[in-house]
Amino acid sequence: MIPSKDLALAALAPAIWGSSYIVTTTFLPGESPYLVALLRALPAGLLLLLFVRQLPPLALLPKIFVLGALNFSVFWALLFLSAYRLPGGVAATLGAVQPLFVLGLSGALLGTRIHGKGVAAALFGIVGVGLLVLGPEATLDPLGVVAGLGGALSMATGVVLTRKWQPGVPALTFTAWQLTAGGLLLIPVAIIALPAWPTLTAGNLLGLAYMSLIGGALTYILWFRGIGRIAPAQISLLGVFSPLTAVTLGALFAGESFTALQAAGALVALFSVWLGQQKPPHPAQASAAQTAAPAPNIAAR
Repeated sequence: MIPSKDLALAALAPAIWGSSYIVTTTFLPGESPYLVALLRALPAGLLLLLFVRQLPPLALLPKIFVLGALNFSVFWALLFLSAYRLPGGVAATLGAVQPLFVLGLSGALLGTRIHGKGVAAALFGIVGVGLLVLGPEATLDPLGVVAGLGGALSMATGVVLTRKWQPGVPALTFTAWQLTAGGLLLIPVAIIALPAWPTLTAGNLLGLAYMSLIGGALTYILWFRGIGRIAPAQISLLGVFSPLTAVTLGALFAGESFTALQAAGALVALFSVWLGQQKPPHPAQASAAQTAAPAPNIAAR
């Protein structure tokens, strides 16, 4: 059984990510999402590097940059492209497919057995997020759909490979390496996407500080710590807390509606998390239980 402390700390990361929407619309309206992604990753990564004072070994650099790309650069670029071309509910629902990708990749790369409970939990998560965020205005743009699924696949691959390539350093150090690599890879993306560097107000800087230090450094320390202690298929289900937090904050502070259907979606999403943490019986345990069970009384039939 997963310790509740590890589960709660890992779940805190996507819950905080869910606040990104209201922070962006309040403090960073109109700013390029690629600029926000760059300023969210690189300053946090560099600050953590200064704190840990440990650079990755040269032999590990290719893996660090691959992880930085999957968990940050590619993921955020595709996420924002999807958000631009699709209603938010559709983009969030596509992102909820990530646990299914994690299940398949865990089986292929980590040799993890795929169980029915895990698949059911992932499907419940998709349904729950769909009920929570999909609206009647939902439309499908082919490029947006591909970007949304690509972003989910990128993050799922990053989760599995982060578990596979654990370098034996503290989560703080591993986070510093990945954030810095991801931020460096985002520099050319931001340069191409930005026609000119914007003038940032005090409010903008406050929002960026929150996104970088809290929504970036702190959350990914918790997330990568969780990946090291919780199976990828189980931790990926915690992603439902992101849209759940976003919808809740929108209802509390932005005057957005929260319907009975959304409440049902929230319950289904939470059920998916609970179901995903229920481990199936070990084959040896199941076999022992069958052996210990009394023989059926044929005469009584």
